[in-house]
Amino acid sequence: MPVPQNLNIVPFVSVENMMDLVLATGVETFLKELAVYIEEDFRRWESFDKRPRVASHSPDGVIELMPTSDGRLYGFKYVNGHPKNTRTGRQTVTAFGVLSDVDSGYPVLLTEMTILTALRTAATSAVAAKYLAPRNARTMALIGNGAQSEFQALAFKALLGVEQLRLYDIDRAASERCARNLSPLGLQIAVCASAEEAVEGAEIITTATADKQNATILTDNMIGPGVHINAVGGDCPGKTELHRDILLRSDIFVEYPPQTRIEGEIQQLAPDHAVTELWQVISGELIGRREAQQITLFDSVGFATEDFSALRYVRDKLAASDHFEKLDLLADPDEPRDLFGMLLRRQALISAV
Repeated sequence: MPVPQNLNIVPFVSVENMMDLVLATGVETFLKELAVYIEEDFRRWESFDKRPRVASHSPDGVIELMPTSDGRLYGFKYVNGHPKNTRTGRQTVTAFGVLSDVDSGYPVLLTEMTILTALRTAATSAVAAKYLAPRNARTMALIGNGAQSEFQALAFKALLGVEQLRLYDIDRAASERCARNLSPLGLQIAVCASAEEAVEGAEIITTATADKQNATILTDNMIGPGVHINAVGGDCPGKTELHRDILLRSDIFVEYPPQTRIEGEIQQLAPDHAVTELWQVISGELIGRREAQQITLFDSVGFATEDFSALRYVRDKLAASDHFEKLDLLADPDEPRDLFGMLLRRQALISAV
């Protein structure tokens, strides 16, 4: 089924469509293919229009818009973050996104991005770890076993060959759920009784907790030399996961400093504290991991180019897929200036029925 060409029709990927597209592709294959798009766009970082996301904060959470453009396509994501939602049976994070043609301004894709954001966040984590994690790392601690956890585990398995997973969450049921979901998928899994136990022997440590507060998930004494830390949970002002002393011992890598200094772990540090931009490492301008004893930290807050990559990837996948709906989204009058005439013709059609 080809992507629709009618000017009023925009391909719409619903949650059901997205699940079917991911399953038809295979979750690990989807993550690997998506990672290629993310890496490609980091390599052409300087071609993007970049700005911190537009955020509306409240005591209960945040609603954000994340726009960017490469001059040919424009993309944005609407996303929220409300940790209290779990108490009412709702998702902490929900999202949808739009990809548009810059030349005409017409949208060319509308898609759910709750599932897609989980996939792109995991794929970005694994892309960063390709350049920052110890060579041949096979064991990852995953602290915070919420909605993101399985995706993170599978991305590191698919892209880095991680084999062993050590889980910890303050809610042991969350860890047990994560273990059940992942157990048929080729990982050796241990559910741990504490964060300290989880990080024992781990070469990669991923933190992905949801509480909207300055927390100390990892303390300095828990981090030995040579570890790579993938800090995912700190993603808004006043929300961090790592003790400040860990940051001072680490080489820190970020997506977009003006955003990360507001929202990431480095909000704990001086505004001029040295960090390295991930695109510089991926493009080969700078080196990521230089030596075995180096502690590397990817201070991941999520950036609009990663959503752009995900939108671009999904649009390309639809060219050989029927996992979308034809959404009558745009007014398309017979004569472009006669929008009111289109309304009158609709009235006549209704009256004739």
